[in-house]
Amino acid sequence: MQKKQKIVIFEQNNKASTKIEGIKNYGNGLFEVEVISISTSLPSVIDDTENYFPSNIEADLVLDYLIHPDLSYDLGIICRQKSIPVVASGKKNRTKGVFTPPTCCGLVRHFSLGCYGERFGAPELEVSLSGGRIKKIDVVRGAPCGSTWIACQKITGSFIDDAITRIGLETQFLCSADPAGWDPIYGKSPVHFAGHVHNAALKKACGK
Repeated sequence: MQKKQKIVIFEQNNKASTKIEGIKNYGNGLFEVEVISISTSLPSVIDDTENYFPSNIEADLVLDYLIHPDLSYDLGIICRQKSIPVVASGKKNRTKGVFTPPTCCGLVRHFSLGCYGERFGAPELEVSLSGGRIKKIDVVRGAPCGSTWIACQKITGSFIDDAITRIGLETQFLCSADPAGWDPIYGKSPVHFAGHVHNAALKKACGK
């Protein structure tokens, strides 16, 4: 039996709730998930973050859904010292060992991320076609919030061109990223970026 990958998720104000649920629902039982929530009111600047973290972090991978930049930065430093990789989607953290894709579904494959990196990140789809329609979609890799799996269920049975358009829209409806954010590098908000990568993944799977 394959050993489960230990993932510790740090969150504030239930920010990671959809991701936690998605990992449990679509992780194929490959993960042991521990959640550390910080719900207290925080000062704008935290000089000493030690009291907000456990005395010892034991994990194969850490997911950072913290809001406060001081907490995120220090978490990255702690994990680097322990050689624990961190995924901090949408952050600007430049600490070595911290992966900062624009969205959770923008994460590229990397060997250090283990089973999580194989199962979750930039979507990869396998499609069966029949009579110009989508007959079946197998999600090889998808967004940890589960939007890839749900969107694919909704478009199954659609004509190919309609499905390619709809998967992006369905993903945007489901996406829990902040739609007000704007990334000058990609020229898209996180929500639009999520729609774009799913659209591109379905096009590729359909040979379009």
